[in-house]
Parts: sequence; structure tokens; C-alpha cells
Amino acid sequence: MTSVIVVDNRPKAPTKGEDLKYAVSVVEIPNAKVFSIRLYSKTPYGLHLISEAMAENPDKILDRTINLPKKRNSTFDKLKTHLPSASYISVLIHTQPSTTGFAKKTPDIFEIPIGGGSIPDQFNYAHSILGKEVKIEDVFRMGEFIDAHGVTKGKGFQGMIKRYGIKLERTKAEKGRRHRATMGPITPAKVGWWIAQSGQVGSHQRTEYNRQILLIANGKEKRVTPDGGFVNYGEVTGQYALISGSVPGAKRRLITFTHTAKPRANLFTQAPEIKLITMRSQQG
Repeated sequence: MTSVIVVDNRPKAPTKGEDLKYAVSVVEIPNAKVFSIRLYSKTPYGLHLISEAMAENPDKILDRTINLPKKRNSTFDKLKTHLPSASYISVLIHTQPSTTGFAKKTPDIFEIPIGGGSIPDQFNYAHSILGKEVKIEDVFRMGEFIDAHGVTKGKGFQGMIKRYGIKLERTKAEKGRRHRATMGPITPAKVGWWIAQSGQVGSHQRTEYNRQILLIANGKEKRVTPDGGFVNYGEVTGQYALISGSVPGAKRRLITFTHTAKPRANLFTQAPEIKLITMRSQQG
């Protein structure tokens, strides 16, 4: 994370036109690559996979994650024959970690649905981007509000004080202070789910809602790396985005962005002007 100085451009804000200081997350976003198309049909039991076709020459880096089939359907004749019965089209994409600033070799793979227009239009668009790179500008724009999905920092097995933040027992409490006072009533004779107990903390899938994209830029053209580099990461030299607030997860961990599922009413979706990005060293 870092901080920026922006000019408040919200029309109804009491601080309109004034300088504000925002805490922002710097997320490096290399281009993703489409390597497969899938056709689904809707059934009473959910989506059913009809057919799939891969690109002619997928990246060899995919061998680190999946077993690439020796025979691939590159003519798409099979897909076109099943197109009338298809009701849902999606593409498989993979990240390109070799283009980032840290030495990760295994790509991440996930599936993205294709929306808009009719099924033939969706298929033609999916076919046009097969084997090509998809940039963040093709999906999101500056000023838009998004949801950030990621796995939080793992902190292992912890007690109930750290896990739930309950109050410490009195100084002379029996068997220590870092525990709850009671495990519930005698009747019913069971421990309720609402009773604070020890357990796993962190390493959970979590979502941060309504995070605004303040800037999309390239690290070589518009510098964002502080003096000395980001701790435990290094320099951001490729495509990146400045996200207002925090996002879940540790450094170098995959973050997935989606269009916001809970949009707030009357949100001003025009990105503010950024006057300054803090370059002060974060070392020590």
C-alpha cells in the first residue's frame, strides 16, 4: 500500500475541490491470456458442459498447472455444431507471472463468463480473443467501483482473544485471563455456535466490496514504486492499478476483481485527479 493526494471531484461533497489524502493499494496487473472456450447448456440440475476447444498453440507454462491434451479441437467445427443447444459461454484464461516483478513460474487459471448480446455474438467474440491477451482496460475503467476477492493472511491456530477480540478476564481469574468466562447455559446441554472458541485465523477467502479504481497506468511510464522498492515485493514495472482502501491477501498473492455485486446508490464514478503519489521509502 501507499498514499496519494487527490482533488475531490464529487459534486455534492463538502470538500469538493480540496486536496484529500487516500490510502491506496497498488496491484500489479499483467495481461491475462485466453486459451480455451467452453459451451454450457442449462439443465434442472445446473449447467452442463457440452463441448470445449483450446487454442492451437497454448503457452507451455500451462504444463505446470494442467495436463495439456495432445489432440486439440482447433477447427471449432464441433463447437459450432453444438452452438444451437448452448445457453452459456465462458472462456478459460491464465495469468502470466513471468511478466511480473517477482519470480513466480506457476500460472493461475480461472473461468470467466461471456456476456452481452446473443449466443452467436458471444461465441464470435470469444473466438476473436482466443489465444490473445486481455488487458484490464478491456474489462474495467478508471473511476469504476469493483469488488476485490482474495485469500487473507494466514495466522494459524489462535485463541479466542485474538480470534474474536473478546474482553480479558479479571486479573485474578482462575486458569488465566485469555479465555471466555462461560461456554453457555446448562440447558440446552450443548455448546452454541455463537460461543467464542479457539481455531483457525486467516487464510480465508474474503471479499472487499466497492473499491474504486483511481488509476490504471504502467510502472515504466508513471512511477509508483517508493524509494527502495516495496517491502517483500520489489519494483512495479508493468501494468498496475491504484485501488482505494485495502484489498485482502498478502503481497504476491492473487487478487481477483469483479464488477461490484452491491453497488451503492448515487456513486460518482469519475476518477479524481491524482496530484501526488508518495515515494517515501518504506524500508525500516
